[in-house]
Amino acid sequence: MALFNPRALRWKIAALTAAACCAVAGVIGVLVHQAMSERGDRTGEQRVAARLTAAEREYSRTGTAPLDVEIRTPGQLDAPLARALAAKDPRGLYATWYDKKPPNWYWLWAVMPVEGNRVLVARTDMSSEVRSLQLLDRSIIKAVLAALAVIVPLAALATEPINRRLRHGSRTARAIADGDLDARIGRRGRARDEITEMSAAMDVMAETLQRKLENERRFTADVAHELRTPLMGLSTAAELLPRDDEAAELVRGRALALNALVEDLLEISRLDAGVERARTDVVPLGELVADVVRRIGSQTLVTLRDAAEVDTDPRRVERIVVNLVTNAHRHGAVPVEVIVTGGRIVVRDHGPGMPTALLEEGPQRFRTGTSARGRGHGLGLTIALGQAGVLGARLTFANDPGAGATATLDLSPSPSET
Repeated sequence: MALFNPRALRWKIAALTAAACCAVAGVIGVLVHQAMSERGDRTGEQRVAARLTAAEREYSRTGTAPLDVEIRTPGQLDAPLARALAAKDPRGLYATWYDKKPPNWYWLWAVMPVEGNRVLVARTDMSSEVRSLQLLDRSIIKAVLAALAVIVPLAALATEPINRRLRHGSRTARAIADGDLDARIGRRGRARDEITEMSAAMDVMAETLQRKLENERRFTADVAHELRTPLMGLSTAAELLPRDDEAAELVRGRALALNALVEDLLEISRLDAGVERARTDVVPLGELVADVVRRIGSQTLVTLRDAAEVDTDPRRVERIVVNLVTNAHRHGAVPVEVIVTGGRIVVRDHGPGMPTALLEEGPQRFRTGTSARGRGHGLGLTIALGQAGVLGARLTFANDPGAGATATLDLSPSPSET
């Protein structure tokens, strides 16, 4: 389902938003944690400093210290506390050391040198400050998670208008690719952003392509129509030439070939214009194909395997079969087979196979492959594919793993049509 596709744009934007929120929350959390930690340290140091100051005054008067302050010699200090005293700023009154070894890692120790080669040692419990700092960290994490639980769905929903416009653009592009040259994205909503600019550019591109294609179709049709009249005169004049003259036969043959080319161009122009409509009738497919192959007059083997009756346009089916069989004989090698199974027609030859470009890109006008494959104008398969589109049938091309090429015309109705 597209809604839960993790590669969808909405979730990428939501993830980016979540990452940005986490980064901001992390920076703020670190700053707050550091500020609160420094504040707790200052509070503890102030407490222990006040205790040592009072103890120092009492020691100077009585030579004793309060119960919560110890009097030691420097040699009696723990090693960390002795190092802290040695590293003390000479201008400072005391040195501090945090006891972070379990189980007393919440204690802050302080030492102050006094007269008589003695030091006053005091400590204060920092457990409340540390626990407050831990509670603050947990509260920040919970707040971030709660914010993400709200922000991520909102970010995904906020991107829905963008996704809807992009989906509309992709549907329009597919419609244009499928032949609907009048499809346009248009301006959706009042947004004036990059998507709007892209949509306008795609519409301009589609209109330009449509004009060029229409000019090409019009040019092809006009050329074919204009050639019809002189070709009729040429064909009539060729028929008046002597029958036993080799040059006259060559002229007649070229005239017939040129006339066939013009008729093919006219047919392609009609197919491209989308004006062709199928006139369907229920016909026995096996008998139709056998009769068409017989009238072609070529050495073609016809095999019928449970051939069905189909509702189709027999004239267009005949046109497709004639083009496929002619192409197989012209560019392939014998034996050429036509196999009818149900509503499917398969034309197979035993030649070198179809070019890779044809299999990948489909038939192209005036593309006949290598010169070694034969002669022709490269319009037969293009016409067959166009006629199959008019019938609503599926025409595919493939190469046999052994040798040869196959063309399959499937006239069976799709599951959605049954």
